[in-house]
Amino acid sequence: MKPLFIAGPCVIEDEDVMRTVACELVRLRDTLGVDIIFKASFDKANRTSIRSYRGPGMERGLQMLADIKSRFGLRLLTDIHESEQAAPVAEVVDVLQIPAFLCRQTDLLVAAAKTKCAVNIKKAQFLSGADMLYPVEKAHEAGAAEVWLTERGNMFGYNNLIVDFRNIPEMKQITPRVIMDCTHCVQRPGAAGGKTGGNREYVPMMALAAKAFGANGFFFEVHPDPDNALSDGPNMLALKDLETVLRSLL
Repeated sequence: MKPLFIAGPCVIEDEDVMRTVACELVRLRDTLGVDIIFKASFDKANRTSIRSYRGPGMERGLQMLADIKSRFGLRLLTDIHESEQAAPVAEVVDVLQIPAFLCRQTDLLVAAAKTKCAVNIKKAQFLSGADMLYPVEKAHEAGAAEVWLTERGNMFGYNNLIVDFRNIPEMKQITPRVIMDCTHCVQRPGAAGGKTGGNREYVPMMALAAKAFGANGFFFEVHPDPDNALSDGPNMLALKDLETVLRSLL
């Protein structure tokens, strides 16, 4: 199966950031001959603090995502948190993502599946790869034509994650497309004084290790200036470094 790449800012910030990232993704798509999907969230509903930036909201966020699709011809992925969001979001994007903390929410999975978009389910930090059989069954039984699974690490005590790469081949027994979330897996949840910390220096190694275990998709949150990103900056990859990482995987 040809490798799939998903990349973009964690949250929709402003048009300049969105277009800067999209322009680079198009360049990499054309230069490397790879399939790249643009990712950004219109609402980060699970931020650590009430004071954290969440995004522009669904209405404005979908307008901005539609602009990226129209201008750059990129497929789109975004996450949903409530079942009633599925249908309107599916009118704009190509892939609906189920956040890790919500991967067992039956109504959310069913609503996403009924849209006929591809559904990307992120494995919860408290589940094994084998446990993901049941969310996939829910989506398929609700009519989803294509279901992907994404590894993003497991809780390892407080404020830390660890990746058990055995989850990747386990999940490939459930569905053929298994993606490694190479940036969220280096998070330090809630470990930065009301914000999530992280170790972005490990992102390239996480990607290569996942490839060795059979991952055929790779998810990167990227930003032109990660240190000043409005969400997940410490674990995001600098946009200028994305090409080097993609080449290493090819």
